[in-house]
Amino acid sequence: MVDTKLLEKLMEAYGISGSEEKVRAIIKKEIKPYVDEITVDNAGNLIAHQKGVKPTVMVAAHMDEIGLVVQNIDSDGNILFEKIGGIENLTLIGQRVLMRGKNRKMIQGVITTLELSEGMDIEELPAEDEFYIDTGLTKAELKKLGIRTGTFVSLIQENVTLGSKKIICGKALDDRVGCSILIEVIKKCKKISKNEMYFVFTVQEEMGLYGAKTSAFEIKPDWAIAIDVTNADDTLAEDATKTIGKGVTVTVKDESMIGNKVINAWLEKIGKRKKIPIQFDVSGAGTTDAVSIYLSRGGVPATVVGVPIRNMHSTVGIVHTDDIDNCVKLLIELFKKPPKKLFEKSLK
Repeated sequence: MVDTKLLEKLMEAYGISGSEEKVRAIIKKEIKPYVDEITVDNAGNLIAHQKGVKPTVMVAAHMDEIGLVVQNIDSDGNILFEKIGGIENLTLIGQRVLMRGKNRKMIQGVITTLELSEGMDIEELPAEDEFYIDTGLTKAELKKLGIRTGTFVSLIQENVTLGSKKIICGKALDDRVGCSILIEVIKKCKKISKNEMYFVFTVQEEMGLYGAKTSAFEIKPDWAIAIDVTNADDTLAEDATKTIGKGVTVTVKDESMIGNKVINAWLEKIGKRKKIPIQFDVSGAGTTDAVSIYLSRGGVPATVVGVPIRNMHSTVGIVHTDDIDNCVKLLIELFKKPPKKLFEKSLK
């Protein structure tokens, strides 16, 4: 079911927070035949509208990925940077990067440290300000190419399959996986849902959930789903609760919100009836667009549906396509026949 070529195309696209244009263009072309209207709001969110009857449903997945931004360039041409989004310093060592200069010319570089560059022993993890980007160019050459303070820097990595064709490894799984799931839902939704549906591909989630905040305010949904990934805990844990290949994740609690209990119970019921495996996510770290939607106006019942991935916020994220397929199936069933009584109860 999952279109792996489309997923990989989305993963490879340049689209850090604030620079989602390429991702948005890919998605817009893909979904145009399946919705009644497509708009891009002032924040940069891509909003696809399927006309229907109340209640109004909002489904969101964020387009942006983590990255870097040039803070300064020293006299030797070394590029100092600031992070965009939550990136662990450990994942930066030896990382390849890409910057867009004048006339959209792409310049490659690698992240290094003085110790690594000069072959010294690294006894402890370097601090953020000890890393720099080496492009092999001088300061003057970088300036001529248009690389300066404020230039955005994307992390790059080749996509590969591991073990079997069902396990994909690469960059930007957070949240291009969610985008690919939402695209598949859109392609099927018009035939099965009579509701007023707003499918929103949001911007700047990694910076502060901003796109979901502005779009939810305008849409005024009656209830909502955010599609996003979560950290798998199956690498070493004996009693893992979120294992890749073992099912869809539904958020009970994350760092900033409690998933709507009525929607979650409904999803669990669907999962049992349709034999779609579900893993409940209880976490003390990280949050999603669902928080911004939930806090919009007078409050919107919302939860998070997604898939577990290993090595989140790195360029070697790992996801299982069975989970992606099951997530699409669960959401289609969710929108096919929402039980009115449950939502009447949740909206009182």
